[in-house]
Amino acid sequence: MALVTTENLKAELETFEITCEDESVLDKMVELCICSRTQAEQMLNEWVAYSATKGGLELTLDNLENFDHEFLNKRNKSKSSSRKDDSYNRTRDIHSLQDLIKAEEEEDNLLDSYSTPGKGSQKRALSTPEHPQSKRTTALLTSPGLLLSPANFSPSLTPSQKYNQRGSKGEVVVTFGAVQGARWTGRKDPGAGVQVNLLEGPEDSLLSSYKYMFQRLRDVRNVLTEKIEELGESLRSQFNIEEFSAVSLPAQDSVTVLGQVCCDSNGKLNAQSVLLEAGQEQGGQQVPVDLSELKEYSLFPGQVVVMDGMNTTGKKLVASKLYEGCPLPFYNTTIKMETDEAAEPLNVLVACGPYTPSDSLTFDPLIDLISVIVRDRPDVCLLLGPFVDSKHQQIEKAQVTETFETIFFRCIESIVDGTRSVGCHLVFVPSQRDIHHDFIYPQPPFILPNLSKDQAQRVTLVPDPCTLLIDGVTFGLTSTDILFHMGAEEISCGTSSDRFSRILNHMLTQRSYYPLYPPTEEVNMDYEKFQIFGQMLLTPDVLVVPSELRYFVKDVVGCVCVNPGRLTKGQVGGTYSRLLIQRSATSEDGKRASPCLTAQVVKI
Repeated sequence: MALVTTENLKAELETFEITCEDESVLDKMVELCICSRTQAEQMLNEWVAYSATKGGLELTLDNLENFDHEFLNKRNKSKSSSRKDDSYNRTRDIHSLQDLIKAEEEEDNLLDSYSTPGKGSQKRALSTPEHPQSKRTTALLTSPGLLLSPANFSPSLTPSQKYNQRGSKGEVVVTFGAVQGARWTGRKDPGAGVQVNLLEGPEDSLLSSYKYMFQRLRDVRNVLTEKIEELGESLRSQFNIEEFSAVSLPAQDSVTVLGQVCCDSNGKLNAQSVLLEAGQEQGGQQVPVDLSELKEYSLFPGQVVVMDGMNTTGKKLVASKLYEGCPLPFYNTTIKMETDEAAEPLNVLVACGPYTPSDSLTFDPLIDLISVIVRDRPDVCLLLGPFVDSKHQQIEKAQVTETFETIFFRCIESIVDGTRSVGCHLVFVPSQRDIHHDFIYPQPPFILPNLSKDQAQRVTLVPDPCTLLIDGVTFGLTSTDILFHMGAEEISCGTSSDRFSRILNHMLTQRSYYPLYPPTEEVNMDYEKFQIFGQMLLTPDVLVVPSELRYFVKDVVGCVCVNPGRLTKGQVGGTYSRLLIQRSATSEDGKRASPCLTAQVVKI
């Protein structure tokens, strides 16, 4: 199905001899078409009828706003109230209903002409009380009335009924921070003047695909050794440690050792299976660790730690003290703050895929998200994959009729066109669950060759993971579910903090977007690239870590950590997040003030 464009609208306007040179008016009409799932021809018919009842209105932005408020919204409400059980949730007038009846009649005639009576009766028998909409659904989806119709992607045409019947739409489920009279709308001109850049700079960032699947074990060992040495040096200077002892050297006195936590088998880590593996400078050997004398600890495989303990035989270290690392410093801007103190807060929307329910390839959740963007007009939208989910049941069963790249490009084009009138800046982050993209970590950014110059100016394509600098505020982004992966491997005892806070603290103190080693089977790690592009250069002001686990917003050692949840959870609707950001100067007492004024997690 062709998408609504300004060219389509211009052609329809010429049919009615209506002239319009204002691009913003055309963009607004494209927005109305997408949000109401209406084609250009039908939208122009509605406008002409509305204009005639008002005495011949001119086509302006103000009149379009009134048209949307007085006519389209009222019509949508009356339709939905008259059809409570409508699982398709589509707006239709008398003309489209007549077209629907005509389409059903033409389909019946076509089936009768190509089948014998026996086969024809068998075809009609498929319309059972359990599936009464089989023909109706076909007629609905062959008409050009639905954006991102599943008819283009899959022979399974039934939209998700559970998603359309969800409750608590727009409910705020998490609130962080408190700002009196917080307005969840963007600036007067969203996206204008907003600087969105990769912190590392183009020359040091992962901007294109690379060759993988040929790394040597020696190279992996070198990367892990350098990580142990680098973090060990940081811990040594932080706690004023003179030197580290070899982990397997027998000693009658207490020693301080440096190493990486690992498990003595392929199973899950537990208190009896902890090994400490030293770096090359400390002998590179492994020794079992007895944790019984530690009052509290939190460990996971791959964690670089420093321990005090006794190792009288050289075969087991009885740990008595565990040293925790220190996060990197925050970004220190050198830009003068006088001009920014009176600036409006920046509204940032964060959403993570999948953008379709698990039982249908309809992009209804994505369309609803575009409507939210049009309503709230955020300055920046951070959209994380998967956009074409490899775990979707119809993709797993090969029930799609178009290439994965085509589905993806259509999805991105809908987002860019649907938010054109808003003017917000769009940031797209890939996921390892995006079936059309490189299945490797770190993951290179998407490639969108068909974007026009105007569209490309407000679109930023970034790798996974990455650190973004948005108007002087740093955002750490990763679409990989590190919370779920580390949550399954971490062990703890006697700690007062919750598991999410412990895992996030580990990420910040280990200074890595994926500190777990070995990684889970679904993460294909390229360690040479990971050493360059997977480490934190600083502690971000905001860390975005979407996960299958429960959504949250937490302050961990001064970093605001956000799990926006996923836009869909199986067959039902999920959540997204929104933040108000304002860069502030350091207070008089020298303490850093968080740039995140307030944040919320909202149900779609």
